Amino acid sequence: MTVEKFKDKVRISRLLAWCSEHKSSWYYRRSANRPGRKPSTHTMTVTGGMVANQKVIVAIRKILNEEFVCYGYQKTTSELRDAGFIINPKKTYRLMAEEKLLLNKKVIQTTGKREFVKARKVKAKHPMQYLAMDIKYVYIHGEKRNVFLLTVIDICTRKVLGHVLKPSIKKHDVVLLLDGVLQEYQVKGIRLRNDNGSQFIAHLVREYLKENDVVQEFTHVATPEENGHIEALHSILEREVIRRYWFDTYHYAKWKIADYYQFYNSKRRHGSIKMMSPEKYWQFYFSDYLPNAKPAESGMIVKGSDAGGTCEALDNHGAKASFALVNKRQSLLN
Repeated sequence: MTVEKFKDKVRISRLLAWCSEHKSSWYYRRSANRPGRKPSTHTMTVTGGMVANQKVIVAIRKILNEEFVCYGYQKTTSELRDAGFIINPKKTYRLMAEEKLLLNKKVIQTTGKREFVKARKVKAKHPMQYLAMDIKYVYIHGEKRNVFLLTVIDICTRKVLGHVLKPSIKKHDVVLLLDGVLQEYQVKGIRLRNDNGSQFIAHLVREYLKENDVVQEFTHVATPEENGHIEALHSILEREVIRRYWFDTYHYAKWKIADYYQFYNSKRRHGSIKMMSPEKYWQFYFSDYLPNAKPAESGMIVKGSDAGGTCEALDNHGAKASFALVNKRQSLLN
């Protein structure tokens, strides 16, 4: 063809005009090389320097090797930026893909009228406005049995306010855990969302919440999406802890989950709260809502002598439990 013969000497558009051909008749033929700029081999830092990409990869491996960290490229990018690298998510994705470090997308995985939720999705404006609680099974491999994890979270900040892991969860366990949370935060007008489990609909629990001006909302039957925040937390826990560890004993599981919740509150980044950890998000945007604990009453929560801020309490029903609150871990001991 004439255009092919003379394209190195004359512009293609002029050749097509001479041949009375439309430009659309000339199709682009991709060259053997990839289009666009070649991938960069170095990365800038906030100090103005340049470092080799291999150093960035070392930093990525260090981030991902930390216990409980199960990040994709977006959260890894945030960590790298905090470490002083000027890097965008696309480059982080490329480096992690080349090193096979990307996160696997598929993980083998009573009495009285109840007030049901009126909105499927909750949008809290500040901490301690909406709370959510739920119970999850945790399998103990070494003992071949399930134990039960009860968790309470703040919906606004995604912070775990308290948890208890026990062979069984009774109504008094719910009251005891909530009492620890409510003593830590002197807030009125809280709304608490939960499902229709027998522990939550118990008269003892409902009366306790009513006495403390907490409005209890029940999700509709077979609609876990109405309590999506706590369901999401338990899904994260399943993926990042329960499926990654072999629990020989109940006490080991209790210790490991308590450690994870401490990591979750203080370090784990969340896309829904501006890539911050729950504690950092709370302190940065809602410093006025930090806990203001008052002295315990009726001997339920007794201050211990631990300088680290540990609290002890009596569980009259005989089982050991634990719960983590803002800035400190608390234990309910027999």
